[in-house]
Amino acid sequence: MTSLFAFIFIIGILVFIHELGHFMAARSVGVRVEKFYIGFNLFGYGWKKVVNGTEYGIGWFPLGGYVKVAGIIDESMDTTSSGAPDEFRSQPTWAKVWIMSAGVIMNFILAIFLNFVLTFTHGIGEVEPSAIVGTVVPEYPAEALGLQEGDLITAINNKKVDQWTDMTSLIHGHPNTTLKIEWMRDGMTMSDSITTQMGEQMKEGELISVGLIGIGPKINMRDASLGESVKAGFERTGMWVSMMLSTLGGLVTGQVSMDEMGGPVMIAKIAGETASVGFGALIGLMAFLSVNLGLINILPIPGLDGGHVIIALVEGLIGRELSLKVKMGIQQVGILFLLFIFITIMVNDISRLF
Repeated sequence: MTSLFAFIFIIGILVFIHELGHFMAARSVGVRVEKFYIGFNLFGYGWKKVVNGTEYGIGWFPLGGYVKVAGIIDESMDTTSSGAPDEFRSQPTWAKVWIMSAGVIMNFILAIFLNFVLTFTHGIGEVEPSAIVGTVVPEYPAEALGLQEGDLITAINNKKVDQWTDMTSLIHGHPNTTLKIEWMRDGMTMSDSITTQMGEQMKEGELISVGLIGIGPKINMRDASLGESVKAGFERTGMWVSMMLSTLGGLVTGQVSMDEMGGPVMIAKIAGETASVGFGALIGLMAFLSVNLGLINILPIPGLDGGHVIIALVEGLIGRELSLKVKMGIQQVGILFLLFIFITIMVNDISRLF
């Protein structure tokens, strides 16, 4: 139940903020908003209320939401349009791009804000430069060996290490390899052999194999000023954007497998685990997922916000609208592609349960 409530909490806020962006952008340029929904109404079940010509609703199916603006051909496949001034198709190119990209912009703003709040309230974590073990990951070689928090690693394969970065470089360079490791605990020198586990890591857009033993550095926390918190909000969000772009690039080139993608079930599992850690961890997960939602939606794929932006730009360049038949075809191809992705992700999620 914790996972379910945490999932609904995170997805509900992310979807609301995203759709609110579209809603406010449409209103700002005088475009009529016909529907504003959080969740999807399956078989007509759900709450809805019409206010000032806009139908607001909450659907029983929580995976998403949508804003329907007048005169746009979207996933609803509604081709009704009169060409009135308050319709999407009557707007200049810049207004169309603004409306369709506003949801993504709001997701990035939310991520920056959440990262700012977390930094301001929790402080800035600085990695201890020496090779002191800060965390031991369960079910990894370090735990089986008996390494503990506070242990100071002094050598790998008889090579002395003084810095955390030097130690990790030696371990990362030897996947599936038995290494000799020396460490100090309470003034006593200890040593043993440890076999690294192979993992994968994105480096400069390339997926490489690295050795892992399952330890993390010691993090020293200090208070953050308002300026440092604002800077951290932008920097952490930018780091996640870069990481996501590298992952997406790996999917395109085949270096990252579709089998590694996760969906609602995996998000719910992670949300439940982070919720048990604390509210701060849950907010951090929300910030990360907000970046993911924004980047995915801005991809130039028909059916997503990025696809609508591309269509608007193409129409602006050629000086006329694409035909209704072409737009319908683009949307249908996009929906089929998204359905394929959704099914693949759900299969991955279900396979992780068994």
